[in-house]
Parts: sequence; C-alpha cells; structure tokens
Amino acid sequence: MPWDPAQYLKFADYRLRPAVDLLNRIDFDDPSDVYDLGAGTGNATRLLQARWPNAAVTGVDASEEMLVKAQADGPNIHWQQADLGRWQPSTPANVIYSNAALHWLDGHDRLFPALLGDLAAGGVLAVQMPRNFAAPSHLAISEAARTGPWLATLEPLLRPAPVNDPDFYFDLLATRAASVDIWETEYLQVLEGPDPVKEWTKGTWLKPLLDALDEPWKTQFEAHYADLVRQAYPMCPDGRTLFPFRRMFIVAVAM
Repeated sequence: MPWDPAQYLKFADYRLRPAVDLLNRIDFDDPSDVYDLGAGTGNATRLLQARWPNAAVTGVDASEEMLVKAQADGPNIHWQQADLGRWQPSTPANVIYSNAALHWLDGHDRLFPALLGDLAAGGVLAVQMPRNFAAPSHLAISEAARTGPWLATLEPLLRPAPVNDPDFYFDLLATRAASVDIWETEYLQVLEGPDPVKEWTKGTWLKPLLDALDEPWKTQFEAHYADLVRQAYPMCPDGRTLFPFRRMFIVAVAM
C-alpha cells in the first residue's frame, strides 16, 4: 500500500522511542554491515549510522514514498527498495535490525529463522513489533468495518493479530541461536490534539481500510471509528489523551 510519511511522522517521538530502546540492547562494538528492515522515513536508520559510523548501513523498505523522504534526510546512507518478505543480504550481515515493520508480514515461522540464518556468526537480529492488537484502538477497527454499508469492501482486509505470544518466538529461535532475549514494554503515550488515537492508527493499521473506500463512505467510516476510540480513550481534563501501547522486543545472537 502507498504510505503517507507526513501522517506517520505526526507521532515521530513516540514511534522512535522503542527504536532507541531496541538499539540500546544490541551488544556489538564494530559491525561492518548493518541493515534496517522496514526503514520507513529513516529516523531509526540514522541512529544506526550514528552509533556505528564505520559500518555500511542500508535502509530497506518496500515503500517508494517513505524512501524518498529517507533519502532526503539521510543522503549518506544506502537505501534499498525491496519486499521485506523476500529480502536477503548479499553477504551474511553483522546486524539485522527492524523496528515496527515485520508485523506487516505473514509466515513468521519461516521469516524469523530465515533472518537469523542471514547473519554471520555472532551477528545480531534485533526486532521490535507492536503487540497492541487486542487493545480497543485496534479492535475498534474491526468493529467499525463490520457495522456499516462498507462491510463487503472492508471485511476481506481485516487481519487477525499478526504477532504471536513471546513464547512462540522463543521456541522458534532458541535452538537456532546462541542466545535469545525477549521482553515486552507497555508505553503510556500521552497524546495531544483532537482524536489522537484515530490519528495514530490512521498512519498505520487503519490506513489500508481507508484507502479501500471512496467518498462518502471513507469519511463516514473514519468518523465512526473515531467515535468508538473516543469512547475507549476519553480525553483527560487537561485536554490530553492517554494511549497505552504494548510492544515486543526480540534480540537473538547467531551461532
């Protein structure tokens, strides 16, 4: 799907925080080859370059729109447009990093062992994925899709939760890796402005459904969803909105 960098970056600080938390847990002093899968606009990729200035850093993304923005802000980084589900490095990598991208792909039982296998010995696979799909923000997308004249158009686009429980990934990687570290963090995001939870999901999980609709259904569906999440996440007296958001982190070291 075409991405909207401006919509995605409305909450750039909150989206970048888990990227930094993941980066801080990578123990590798001087890698030669570093890849950022799902680099998007390159915010995290530039952090990788700053940490490892001697490394060849490559940002990989499927979205041309995102990579145009990334190239403008990071001209000294190599940018590669590719399908993440089919991507492979040209030579075994030292670090494969992915922040909030791999949940868009199916087949994690094949994907994660393959990525681990793309590493050189001692290399690090570091992944962060949102695991907020059972929260009202995401359940309301399905509810809104199923309660309107747009049902036939939107129902085929609804996906089950794409990220498994942590023990699934541990079982998948533990026998293949020298070490595996998995943890979860729930960030209490303090958002500002009107309908901020709707605006958050509009940059990610809600976007494919909005893109599938023409007017007036598009505006009506967005308004219906906004009503649902407004009830689930009421505005505080000071005008801000609290939006808890759970994320899972995986750091695996190749044998």
